[in-house]
Amino acid sequence: MKVEIWSDFVCPFCYIGKRRFENALNQFPHKEKVEINFKSFQLDPNAKMQYDEDIHGIIAGKYGVSREEAKKMNDSIVQQAKDIGLDYHFDTMQPTNTLDAHRLYHYAKSEGKMNEISERLMKAYFIDSLKISDHETLAKLAGEVGLDEEKTLSVLSGDEFTIEVSKEQQEAAELGISGVPFFVFNNKYAVSGAQPSSAFLEVLNKVFDEEAPLDSPESSGTNSERNPSSGHCENGVCSL
Repeated sequence: MKVEIWSDFVCPFCYIGKRRFENALNQFPHKEKVEINFKSFQLDPNAKMQYDEDIHGIIAGKYGVSREEAKKMNDSIVQQAKDIGLDYHFDTMQPTNTLDAHRLYHYAKSEGKMNEISERLMKAYFIDSLKISDHETLAKLAGEVGLDEEKTLSVLSGDEFTIEVSKEQQEAAELGISGVPFFVFNNKYAVSGAQPSSAFLEVLNKVFDEEAPLDSPESSGTNSERNPSSGHCENGVCSL
């Protein structure tokens, strides 16, 4: 089973959704048969490298609310993260452009370190309050997951993997993805947003059941009864 996950490293719900999906995967009896592929999606390709205001001010401006209201919104997200063991630090977060972080991700993927760098980049931004557009910082993070720091700096100094990032952004647009996280299971079902782990587990079981041969001892036999309607969505889960 293939699961494609579109996300951005500065998207708070992407990290929450990632962890909820992982919790579901750990409960899935056929976990070893799931192939995960993270996909690049920049929430704001035109984001600045450096901002004069903090995330509360940026959110206030984006949604036309007061700073106090923006902080309450962010505090709610912090609590959701805390509920699954993530300690977000919005007050010290360093908003920035994520193109180079996504380029690093694609380089890491080419070196077999996709899962490690995805987790490390999200932790760096939301928990460690690091600036994930800074090349020296990115190189150190790469080193932490087993990549060569000098090679990483060389990759980041040019425009390597920019095309890969752009292609995945375009792929998302063609699928009609306007927000992340967005999970696609076997090009058949999609889960939009940071849904509860139970929703992810339900889709994992559904897809496995439908793809398993009818005579397989692992199949529950329900695949012969399915009759999904294309494009139907319910509680954040859609058939493609």
